[in-house]
Amino acid sequence: MSPESIWAVPRPVRQPAKHPALKKLGRRVRVLREQREMSQETLADLADIGRSYMSGIERGVRNCSVLHLHRIARALRVRVCDLFPE
Repeated sequence: MSPESIWAVPRPVRQPAKHPALKKLGRRVRVLREQREMSQETLADLADIGRSYMSGIERGVRNCSVLHLHRIARALRVRVCDLFPE
């Protein structure tokens, strides 16, 4: 065991989405992003959201704020309500 591993703090493992609405939102964001032939990294940059946070939104493990929804919608050039599938 190396000296660095003694001090390493384990990161919590992200659990799967607890609510189906988060998964639906994540799938919708991914579909809209892919329709625009945009990478996840590009969307994150345009929305001024961290890349790993954007990944969590798309995977349905992040419960993002209204501000993040607004930024994502603006970056995708859609209305916020378009992020929510019927």
